[in-house]
Amino acid sequence: MSDAINVTGLAQVAFSVKDLDRAVAFYRDVIGLTFLFAAPPKMAFLQCGSTRLMLSAQAGAETESHPILYYSVPDIQAAFARLAEKGAPIKQPPQMIAKVGVNDLWLGFTEDPDGHHVGIMSEVPVVLA
Repeated sequence: MSDAINVTGLAQVAFSVKDLDRAVAFYRDVIGLTFLFAAPPKMAFLQCGSTRLMLSAQAGAETESHPILYYSVPDIQAAFARLAEKGAPIKQPPQMIAKVGVNDLWLGFTEDPDGHHVGIMSEVPVVLA
């Protein structure tokens, strides 16, 4: 087995915002990103090339944003097995969180040495029986 978890690119960047509608308007209308969809309770997704931007509304005026980078891998189960072998903390094991077109979106989290969340995600084609 290779040492790598086979990252194929940066799939998504997420960060907290104080006002979701204002942030969506900025990234859509000023920056020019394509709005994809809103998700309950207070999230919105926009497309930036091959990378998604996830905005998440947080309560309180003291919102401090710590971006989360989500790395794309072709096989999330194999990636997490390799992360565990390398001693990386598994903060959330992979789980299917949404359907995106004809794919199931799988997501899990580890953490870097400074305590930053690191998302690992994979879009897995739905197998029709």
